[in-house]
Amino acid sequence: MKKFPRTGGRSRAGENRRIPGVSRDLVVLYEDDAVVALNKPAGLPAVPVKGSDTPSAWSLLSAELKRRRQRAFVVHRIDRFTSGVLLFAKTEADRDALVRQFLGHTPVRQYLAVVRGHLSTNEGTLVHYFLRKGMFQKLTTEGRPQAARAELRYVVERRLRSASLVRVTLVTGLQNQIRVQFSAIGHPVIGDRKYHPEEALERRIARVALHAGHLQFVHPRSGASVSVDCELPPDLESLLRALSPRTPPRR
Repeated sequence: MKKFPRTGGRSRAGENRRIPGVSRDLVVLYEDDAVVALNKPAGLPAVPVKGSDTPSAWSLLSAELKRRRQRAFVVHRIDRFTSGVLLFAKTEADRDALVRQFLGHTPVRQYLAVVRGHLSTNEGTLVHYFLRKGMFQKLTTEGRPQAARAELRYVVERRLRSASLVRVTLVTGLQNQIRVQFSAIGHPVIGDRKYHPEEALERRIARVALHAGHLQFVHPRSGASVSVDCELPPDLESLLRALSPRTPPRR
């Protein structure tokens, strides 16, 4: 299983590049004639929020592509307060081909999460069943009508002070899946106020400590494998430093 590199994602030109005149924080990690992969900052919605004029990754990208007589089509989503790789297509045909991949769970989607406590095993698989209730995912049992199966694999990357940095590979891709599944085993994602209101007391990070760091998919035209990586943002790096075990003083 691939580990996240310490360097950032690369665009077609070999360097991260920012969308001009749009947002300092919206970085293109990869782009060609068919697809665009962005580094979505935490707090920016992936798509427009109904009833709100808040900018979204889609609206900002669409404004830029319109100047080039191109369009942006949504392929998948990541939570508003999650950072990292977000993929768009430039044509409906490319979008449809990519969506079929996501529905078939064939893209490799890896996240880094900082969770409370130390897990009992350094790697494992989690399987739960969800029932959607409004904006929340509720745990349910297998076989219940409308129950959706949620599965992920994890590896502990680093043991921290009363916390763990875990690398998560999604097998399925349900809304809030990582947050709900780690909460279910008693290790909530730090900063996750939605499923753990007590996380509102967390002061070292102002959002969910979750980052979409790696995406690998099959290019909709060439059939080649495309791999996109995205470095950790400063707020997560700061959280990791704050939680790192203190080195005892030399004598």
